Amino acid sequence: MNERKQIGSGSWVAGLLLLLAAPAWVAAQPTPAATAAFNSYVERLEANFDARLQAQHRSPEGFLAPVDLARLRQGELIIDQLTTGAGTELPGALLHDWRGSAFIAGGKAADFERLMKDFAAYPKVYSPQVLTAKVLEHDGDHFQATMRVRQKHVLTVVMDTAYDITFGRLDAQHGYSISRSTQIAEIDSPGTAHERVLGPGEEHGYLWRMNTYWSYEERDGGLYIQIESVSLSRSIPTGLGWLIGPFIESVPRDSLEFTLRATSDALRKQR
Repeated sequence: MNERKQIGSGSWVAGLLLLLAAPAWVAAQPTPAATAAFNSYVERLEANFDARLQAQHRSPEGFLAPVDLARLRQGELIIDQLTTGAGTELPGALLHDWRGSAFIAGGKAADFERLMKDFAAYPKVYSPQVLTAKVLEHDGDHFQATMRVRQKHVLTVVMDTAYDITFGRLDAQHGYSISRSTQIAEIDSPGTAHERVLGPGEEHGYLWRMNTYWSYEERDGGLYIQIESVSLSRSIPTGLGWLIGPFIESVPRDSLEFTLRATSDALRKQR
């Protein structure tokens, strides 16, 4: 049985590598229809996000998206997939929406704010995913920043990304941030003399768009943190969902969980 399992696993990896190397699997850019659908989805999500922020003034319990706070206080991370399967099907693309929540006993809202705004520390806090981070412009709580990130899921992919980020504080205990990607470029041969940005006809579409929404609330003797990540990637060719679906689904989930764990660990160290 173990031998059959190993053979099956090896076939899955081999098939994945062959598929990812195939020219037909290269996807230059999202279709206009996929981009429009992603933007529409984000608009609805941000409207709900704003409603939660406004509702906080009437009921602190409604500040975070619904989650089992007792489980969080016991030290559990809760990761929820808000789309089904490998992601919501769009024309030639997949939309992924994941939300993660955690509780840091003794954590403070002010510490979280400092951590999130200290971009120079990101390569240390979020190693090995974040390789470099730099602030391009800074005006109060509004930042323009770039990061070089590395994703490793069977294959290793390096991307240069740029974000428009806004931080907000409702009071001493409640705050949020909204990060929207403005540019994502896949890098070939990173860190070598042959390093270059892949052109529109060469990149693979591992990640086309990514928005992240943080909410944080200080109460119950600690800090609740919640992150929602909405991303857009290439679609899965018809008939290959059984092979590629689990891989495509794992990338946004694993990335969100890593970010949530790394943030929680950094806040615990600051105590």
